[in-house]
Amino acid sequence: MTTTSVTEKKGARVHVQAFGTFLSGMIMPNIAAFIAWGIITAFFIPTGWTPNETLVTLVDPMILYLLPLLIANTGGRMVYGTRGGVIASIATMGVIVGSSIPMFIGAMIVGPLSAWILMKVDKIWAGKIRPGFEMLVDNFSAGILGFALALGAFFGIAPLVTGLSAFLESVVDWLIANGLLPIASIFIEPGKILFLNNAINHGVLTPIGVQQVQESGKSVLFLLEANPGPGLGILLAFTFFGVGLARASAPGAIIIQFLGGIHEIYFPYVLMKPMMVLAAIGGGMTGVAVNVAFQTGLRAPASPGSIIAVLAQTPATDFVGVILSVLASAGVSFAIGAVILRSSRKKDLAAENDNELAAAIAKTEANKGKSSSVLSNLGGSAATGTAVKNIVFACDAGMGSSAMGASVLRNKIKKAGIEGVTVTNQAIANLDGTADLVITHQDLTDRARGKSPKSVHVSVDNFMNSPKYDEVVESLQGTSEEVTK
Repeated sequence: MTTTSVTEKKGARVHVQAFGTFLSGMIMPNIAAFIAWGIITAFFIPTGWTPNETLVTLVDPMILYLLPLLIANTGGRMVYGTRGGVIASIATMGVIVGSSIPMFIGAMIVGPLSAWILMKVDKIWAGKIRPGFEMLVDNFSAGILGFALALGAFFGIAPLVTGLSAFLESVVDWLIANGLLPIASIFIEPGKILFLNNAINHGVLTPIGVQQVQESGKSVLFLLEANPGPGLGILLAFTFFGVGLARASAPGAIIIQFLGGIHEIYFPYVLMKPMMVLAAIGGGMTGVAVNVAFQTGLRAPASPGSIIAVLAQTPATDFVGVILSVLASAGVSFAIGAVILRSSRKKDLAAENDNELAAAIAKTEANKGKSSSVLSNLGGSAATGTAVKNIVFACDAGMGSSAMGASVLRNKIKKAGIEGVTVTNQAIANLDGTADLVITHQDLTDRARGKSPKSVHVSVDNFMNSPKYDEVVESLQGTSEEVTK
């Protein structure tokens, strides 16, 4: 009974991760467009830095049409390639025109759904079309289906999404009005550690946040997950009160997390000391409370969540409040983390072991129902017995943390004088099975195996500083044992 319960919890977590990854896959490739829109808003709206009645006309068309269409097109391509992107854009115009609010939720629903429907329709006559008529059938079938889906989105989905958006916004407004928004950190901060935050962040916070920006020029929701303060405080606590490898590596991790915006860098430290999640929650709640008190927010999503990106999206009138929220959240998470680490410092020093970090993560992993294959992957060799030419680092969005790990391994391979090996990074959802070796965070390995079952998989607990990288380099030189799968 217990085994069944653990398996169900594990399966549910994987499904939520996959859903969050899919949403993230639609949003993250288009972050540059959000940033561009945020900059235009910052300069040209009436309360901006340089108000301009002519250029401010760029703001509404971009948020109402450009951004939702980009999201829909990306979602459609994820499901059915170029044809999926085209049909997704056509259908999404129906949901956009059928509502007066930014249709981000509508785009994330209609886009992939339209592409999936077209994919199923194409299968009906696949292989049955006479030679020479393929292009005619393909174009007209997509055009007619796009017409029908656009009408369906206009009359059916747009009113539903408008009502849902109004309900969600009213809930957020109620939480803010009653000073309860900080409670969100109780779910968001642990979710970040378990890679479950994307479903909340990109599925709810970003769409509602953008709608609030259209109404008031900023939104506090963009700071709920992106605030680098809690992670900074945790890493500072390990810098001063940690032991062994955790203490030695924490200062470097601070630079990557606070300036680079790669929050994943501090996750292993929390997993090493599960009680440290209280520091993350306390810091997150404090940051949200300060932003609510000062009525501060950002103009657009801050991605990656670095202090640089946060300040770049901060309105001119909100710098004091936003900076205070970051400092306050860092201070609270540091204080709580310091108490937790100091209370166990003597015990940690007595049993000091630089492998403690990986061992603690493996233990936490087992408590969460992770498979033993991941544990063996962490403890075993990371050399491969076959020729490895294509190494892929994979994470949720295929950007921040995987790019960081790819860069580290790429430099190690270069220093070792190894040639003919490519090291790239991409989203787990985009794995196509062609990689010889796939490297992922240990919480994401199961999903990566599902997407690329024939590849060799290596799990790491820390993209920035993993002994597995040296073992992979040794294997490429032909001096190590086989990689454990």
